[in-house]
Amino acid sequence: MRIETSETFSMALRAIWAHRFRSGLTVLGIVIGITTVVTVSSLLSGLRQGIVDFFQEFGPDNIFIARVSGDPSGSGARPKELKRKPILPEYADYLLSSVRSVEDVSASLFVNPPRGRFLSAKVPGFESDNMSLAGATANSFVISPRELKQGRVFNEQEAQRGQRVAVLGSSLAEALFPAGDGVGRTVMIDGAEYLVVGVFAPAKGGFFGENGLDRQVTIPLETARLRYPQADNFFLTAKARPGMRADAIEEIRAALRKLRRTPTAEEDDFAVSTADSIIQNFDRITGMVVLVSIAISGLGLLVGGIGVMNIMLVSVTERTREIGVRKAIGARRGDIVLQFLSEAVTLSGLGGVVGIVFAILSTLLVSALVPSLPAKVPPWAVATGFGVSVAVGVFFGVWPAVKASRLDPVEALRYE
Repeated sequence: MRIETSETFSMALRAIWAHRFRSGLTVLGIVIGITTVVTVSSLLSGLRQGIVDFFQEFGPDNIFIARVSGDPSGSGARPKELKRKPILPEYADYLLSSVRSVEDVSASLFVNPPRGRFLSAKVPGFESDNMSLAGATANSFVISPRELKQGRVFNEQEAQRGQRVAVLGSSLAEALFPAGDGVGRTVMIDGAEYLVVGVFAPAKGGFFGENGLDRQVTIPLETARLRYPQADNFFLTAKARPGMRADAIEEIRAALRKLRRTPTAEEDDFAVSTADSIIQNFDRITGMVVLVSIAISGLGLLVGGIGVMNIMLVSVTERTREIGVRKAIGARRGDIVLQFLSEAVTLSGLGGVVGIVFAILSTLLVSALVPSLPAKVPPWAVATGFGVSVAVGVFFGVWPAVKASRLDPVEALRYE
């Protein structure tokens, strides 16, 4: 007697439904494992996309030069790196004249207030200390163009004269000028008055959904150096000629080692990076997080798989007489194997589906509760989660299915 595949799956679903509470407890480990992997993957995918968008705005051919690795503002840098000599804005002219593969170089200065002090921006009726301050050369806006919401950026003449003009990030401008009329008005920043000449549009991407550029005030580099002569946290951005970025990186490194008299046997006393290298570093860090989550979820899947095997062995024992009847009326070994294997796969597959649903709901909940933490469920995570859950059912369901197929029909019919 040949049994249709649809009938086999129908029997598997009926068997699971008949013991739904027991089945639910059995696949709990699979649900937890799949939920963990898919949720972590969703959060990390959202974070990564935000970081990719953030650095793409700086330009694919740009090379970043700083005293420390990581955040160019110096926060979180290693103590050894903080002891390095500062990068000087004069390096920009040197690199432009000595490195043939570089098209242009801009300089920036991150102003870090003394410990215990906070920078603040004030206008009549409004104040914000959630801000940062940076000085930049006029060509910074050419090398790393940004969209403007209102007004303009400061020009070369204003930058060279060290005039007190400023361009505000979108979030800071909204906090200080809720009516959107900031351009042409003055703002008091750390005790000095600046004329607002422009407001940037919201920046793309960011870390944990928040882009620090939206809270930044950008003033001319010369103005920043006059106001903060003690500040030395300079940062250079070099734009490589098309197709020559790799050459530019090596030439910049050689030129800086020569300029800073770095001994041949010692490592670089500066950091050279690109958007790609920063994203690769992020991927290495998140790769460890993914491995840990896989290890944790693997335990859940193992427990769930053992539970599936256990319930299938119990099911084989409980249905011994049924197996004998089926064999007696013509069911073949393969039919019995397919019946019980289908039941195991259906059980674990349902656990995978429930885990994926929980993961999607968890991701949506996190996005709603913490808007600054972007999250999206990648299709590959859903497909992988379901595939793994089915594979667990196949792996742990084979032995019970084979055991059922080997039962002697005469002995099975006698079973009480």
